[in-house]
Amino acid sequence: MNRTLRPAHTNEAVKRPGRWLALSVLVLAVLLVAVDATVLGLATPYISEDLAPTGTQLLWIGDVYSFVIAGLLVSMGSLGDRIGRKRILLIGATAFGAISVLNAYAATPELMIVARALLGVAGATLMPATLALIRNLFHDPRERSLAVGIWGAAASAGAAVGPVVGGFLLEHFWWGSVFLINLPVMAVLVVVGIKLLPESRNPNPGPWDLLSVTLSLVGMVGVVYAVKEAAAHGFAWATLAAGLLGAAALYGFVRRQLTMPVPLLDMRLFRNRGFSGAVLADLLTILGLSGLVFFLSQYLQLVQGRRPFEAGLAELPAAVGAVVAGLIAGRVARRFSVRAVVSGGLAAVGLALAALTVIGQNTGYPLLGAVLLVVGVGAGFSFTVTADVILSSVPGEQAGAASAVSETAYELGAALGIAVLGSIVTGVYRDFTGPDGTPAAAHESLGGAVEAASDLPAHTAEALLNAARQAFVDGLTLAAGVGAAVLLAAAVASWFLLRGQRLEDGMEHP
Repeated sequence: MNRTLRPAHTNEAVKRPGRWLALSVLVLAVLLVAVDATVLGLATPYISEDLAPTGTQLLWIGDVYSFVIAGLLVSMGSLGDRIGRKRILLIGATAFGAISVLNAYAATPELMIVARALLGVAGATLMPATLALIRNLFHDPRERSLAVGIWGAAASAGAAVGPVVGGFLLEHFWWGSVFLINLPVMAVLVVVGIKLLPESRNPNPGPWDLLSVTLSLVGMVGVVYAVKEAAAHGFAWATLAAGLLGAAALYGFVRRQLTMPVPLLDMRLFRNRGFSGAVLADLLTILGLSGLVFFLSQYLQLVQGRRPFEAGLAELPAAVGAVVAGLIAGRVARRFSVRAVVSGGLAAVGLALAALTVIGQNTGYPLLGAVLLVVGVGAGFSFTVTADVILSSVPGEQAGAASAVSETAYELGAALGIAVLGSIVTGVYRDFTGPDGTPAAAHESLGGAVEAASDLPAHTAEALLNAARQAFVDGLTLAAGVGAAVLLAAAVASWFLLRGQRLEDGMEHP
């Protein structure tokens, strides 16, 4: 993508005053989403105990947010390009906070699933807007690399703050309190963002095509739903129909974008090998990680018996590694190369996941902590550099749509990861053989087994828990092996797709 560069002596002319303060507001938005995603994992055992969802409902609670957000990200990113990224960010943040209250007070599994879906609608407005605003706030590529690193580090910090704060709340209040922590963050974001954030939009946006929006949503939800159901229950006519409907809708979406004078998403972006390689790397990385991370909190609490706060602290090394790597990723990629940093990061994560295939019920924390640290460093390098590549590949007026593609890959990978790897864990777990008198609910989830054991005689309860925990660990190690294979394949693909890709150094026009 051609871009006009300015000489070095005019750099200061395009450095917007107050850009770093404005970045702090965007960081709050990232924290809002990251904290919400991580506290759900910690709260899952409590939700399972209180709302008594089936195993399938529990997976829906975990991934319906990703389904909806993946289906709407491109549409919302394009809407932000049209009506203003600041406006859609502030509207989305307000809705996100309000719907968090609905999540906190959900009284049935069905209502919880609906609340998570609505949260996905609000969440779809946030992440593309934050990255797009960074693209238009920072026109010096080196400053932008640092800003993207801080943005990524904030997501990792949210991943650290979420479990620790969530663990504290879970030990002192009911599980709904973990969603209410969104409210003060949202309030600060909106009040400060109104004053500090500059508005930016595409000067020639074209219409917001509702048919394209519908095709995108139906396509993404249909395909992801079909993959989830096939992984959990095998192929059925309804599953096949959903998958075919989704594929047909996505085909229609692509065809429509290619014929529209001003499309919601310019499909020509994918002709850029660096852009396509970065998007694919993001998707495969999250696919390999997300299903495993979703069940890791349950492993720490329900298998190893850690308290929620302790489990949150146990996950800190991943966040610390990601924060450090994110802050230096741009500098390292310029010193070496984009493909070396991305491929190396993905390979490190893959090898770390491979190490998890040997864990058992009583695995010591040194191994777990080391694995989490390596995962954080590798993911921090990869995600930061790929985000920078995606933003650098497009002109500023298309930043919202391009950012949405990046986030769609992230959310689609999360949904597929929870669906596929989560279904592996659940499938292995359900087949465990318990002692006589084991209730059917114990086979739905590990949380269900812990709840069922409380009503059984001591000897029977101990045998049930041992069998259930071992089955859960067996599923977790198998999922870790699959995740490791996906990450190593992503590392190889990135090495070839990102060949010759470099981060920019020259100053660009705002």
